[in-house]
Amino acid sequence: MGNRRRVAERRRTTRPAVVGGMIAVVVAGSGFAVYALTGGGASADDRASAGADHKAVKTGPLSAAEVRAASTRFLTAWQQGRVSEAAAATDDAPAATTLLSGLAKDAHLKGVTLTPGAATGAKVPFSVKATVSYDKLSKPLAYGSSLTVVRRASDGVPLVDWHSSVVHPDLQDGDTLVTGESGTPPVKALDRDGGELTAAKYPSLGPVLDGLREKYGKTAGGKAGIELRVVRGKASQKAQLSDKTLVALSQGTPGTVKTTLDPTLEAAAEQQVAKKSQASVVVLRPSTGEILAVANNGHGFNVAFQGSLAPGSTMKIVTSTMLFEKKLITPDASHPCPKTYKLAGWTFHNDADSEIKQGTFKESFGASCNNAFIDFAPKLSDDDLTKEAQQVYGLGMDNWAIGVPSFDGSVPVQSGAQMGASLIGQGGVRMNPLNMASVAATVEAGAFHQPYLVAPSVDNRTLAKATRTLSAQTQSQLKDVMRFTADYGTAAKAMAGMSGDYGAKTGSAEVDGQKKPNGWFTAYKGDLAAAGVVQAGGHGGDTAGPIVAALLKTGG
Repeated sequence: MGNRRRVAERRRTTRPAVVGGMIAVVVAGSGFAVYALTGGGASADDRASAGADHKAVKTGPLSAAEVRAASTRFLTAWQQGRVSEAAAATDDAPAATTLLSGLAKDAHLKGVTLTPGAATGAKVPFSVKATVSYDKLSKPLAYGSSLTVVRRASDGVPLVDWHSSVVHPDLQDGDTLVTGESGTPPVKALDRDGGELTAAKYPSLGPVLDGLREKYGKTAGGKAGIELRVVRGKASQKAQLSDKTLVALSQGTPGTVKTTLDPTLEAAAEQQVAKKSQASVVVLRPSTGEILAVANNGHGFNVAFQGSLAPGSTMKIVTSTMLFEKKLITPDASHPCPKTYKLAGWTFHNDADSEIKQGTFKESFGASCNNAFIDFAPKLSDDDLTKEAQQVYGLGMDNWAIGVPSFDGSVPVQSGAQMGASLIGQGGVRMNPLNMASVAATVEAGAFHQPYLVAPSVDNRTLAKATRTLSAQTQSQLKDVMRFTADYGTAAKAMAGMSGDYGAKTGSAEVDGQKKPNGWFTAYKGDLAAAGVVQAGGHGGDTAGPIVAALLKTGG
């Protein structure tokens, strides 16, 4: 938690949008009005940009007229089936040609009608209507998309910034749209009690249901239907995104796949994440690894299973495990937490520049005081934390097989200040709620049980194992510091009223470009463990904490 120098999570940046004025595009009938532009469709600005060599390349913000002309040129050509012309109006004509050509040939779309809305700066929203027609089957297709106009660096000409998402918002670059007999039959996913799981009932389960179909559709006994679907390219497959059905022209016969999800906890998880923007949560059973609930809000992506985020101070559970096993500290040992600590030329700070001059390690854990952990760095080898995460918690081995795509966490070997940052869950450490729920579950159970959504007996897959279990002493020490945190530390407010065997840890992870950190919370109560994150929410105890605590109380 707190202010840390150069340890914040790096976010992928994109080219800045060039801002222009507001525009409104006139629609005539089912298509675009043809704008009367000087010189047969090119604006004066365009002609100036494409003029003689002695003229300067136009730079600066796009005008409303330039945005209108560029977007209209592209959308009109696309609607009228002039693929080469539409592609030439983008900044990546080869990629645009490939995808646009496939709309009629592969996606079997007919009668495409594009209706633009009012632009905001250089961004132009538009609606798409078409008919999906395959053999004697047809169904309407309607959705909204948007494009952004940019200025080409070489000559200043305004063009559509090409990405596959311009054609459909569910497309990633390299994906395609295909209509035909689906390669994978549909599946009917069931909860642990035999009830059907649907995206209508549990809105955030969409990516999970897609993953279940992709994994088990061919073996669950179903028959494929005719569908328009997103077929993922190499980049999306590497990111473990599943194919997605957009329109079903004929329903296949679904097979059946039973999951470990608990209907009561799943419903509660959906309700809890809906209270926060960009929230994700996972609930596990520590004794078995069964996933009892998973929910996301505001992502369109399964952050709970596939997210790759710095976990902040929740990582101190793994760090403390390592320190306890190495006999470097005990919970009640005196261990001050200085206001600042210098390591390899970096100066690390605690939250609000706080300090604990006289106190125990347990108190520093409960207060999430960073420098009480970073000051152990000189006594550690560069790969100590990596080994601890892999050998005890099963993290970062890329071998979890939960039944749908997942990310197993990453704790890379680092040195110097970056190694120090890793001790507090920053630097190169990356996790998601599934990973951190598993960490809390391992503390509760005393051993790692790989999480799973579908029982391994369904497809005879082998679950990942850790090479070491927690000793009774180390487990007791971890439960001691996590119980203290839940009763008296940063997790106390969220965990108030909890009874039985429980413990918790909060976390906040700084992200470049975000005003507020990502808030993390992981906890266990009896044979339940859960973890959640609220992106750009603030401190974990105030954001993710209430979500996780509510689910532990529901399940307990």
